[in-house]
Amino acid sequence: MTAILRPLEPSDRAAWEPLWEAYQRFYEVVIPPETTDLTWARFHDPDEPMHALGAFGEDGSLVGIVHSIFHRSCWLPQWTCYLQDLYVENSQRGLGTGAALIDAVADLARANGAGRLYWMTHETNATARRLYDKIADRSGFIQYRKAL
Repeated sequence: MTAILRPLEPSDRAAWEPLWEAYQRFYEVVIPPETTDLTWARFHDPDEPMHALGAFGEDGSLVGIVHSIFHRSCWLPQWTCYLQDLYVENSQRGLGTGAALIDAVADLARANGAGRLYWMTHETNATARRLYDKIADRSGFIQYRKAL
């Protein structure tokens, strides 16, 4: 993997947004533009526990993104880091970009004193699950949602 990993900066928005939209298409969701604007602002607010990292190819183009959120847990004294979104362009899949982005979030979590890093994926996302099964342990928990 030859991508350069770094935190996304406010000037990266135009490169980030197409990957964010592709991620939404993959999961067949539409996030309102005002929520996207708020999310982008939170990534760059030092008082928010949200982070966005990018993988940049040799030509400088953004080829992968990962978002993470730090939160407290009733099960651990340390912070917990939730890797919420991970997306890598099709041309970069299988080259180690996804694993490198996960490792970068793990480094960020360690640097911020987190005791755990976790994430979820859809049960039908076989490509991602092959990677995740190699690099992490499956918790066995099943997610439920209740509309509010």
